Parts: sequence; structure tokens; C-alpha cells
Amino acid sequence: MDKHWWTICALILAFCALAHFDTVLSARALKPGVCPRRRLGYGRCAEFCSNDSDCPDKEKCCSNGCGHECMAPYVVKPGGCPLPETTPMCAEYCYHDGQCPGDQKCCRTTCGHACSEPC
Repeated sequence: MDKHWWTICALILAFCALAHFDTVLSARALKPGVCPRRRLGYGRCAEFCSNDSDCPDKEKCCSNGCGHECMAPYVVKPGGCPLPETTPMCAEYCYHDGQCPGDQKCCRTTCGHACSEPC
């Protein structure tokens, strides 16, 4: 009977340690920043990631309206945007500053958004 109690206690202890270890790993998998707002409509209906640790570099696992995919986190960089420039094509080259290289910001153009040097 004593052996059974020791076995049960060892199993309970192992289960608690495993649950704690899983919690620590999950907390470490969460990257800083917040997911960008969803665009109008729906994204691809597929699960490309299940948590932030599935994503490269600083990208986060975010909902796209139908599934999940890795996206650059929403970032607001310091500085302002210059007056909108005339662009030959209407396009959304960016949705937030985090998608722009270096110090560039995602700024309004006459017909969409594009990365620009801050003013």
C-alpha cells in the first residue's frame, strides 16, 4: 500500500511540474506589442500560426478575420507625417508604422498610405 501512495504522489508532483513548465513556456512565447486592426473583409481562412513563438523576429500571431497569420505588431513611431504626396497609383503600401523600415512612418498619400521619412 505504501508503494501505491508514493507512486500517486510522484505522479501528482510530475503533473504539477509539467503544468507549471507549460505555463512558463506559454508566457515566454508572447511577444510585446499588439496585433494591428483587422482590415475590411476577411483574410485567408487558414491557421498559419497558433502563438507568437511560431512567428519570425518581432511578428505576432494575429487574427486576420478568418484564420491566424504572422503580422508585424502595431507600432507608432515618433514624429509627424509630411503633407500627402501625389501618387500615380492608389495603393495601401502600409497600414501602420511598424510595417515601415527604420524611422519611417506610415503616412497618408493622396490616394492610400505609404512609408515616408518623418518631419
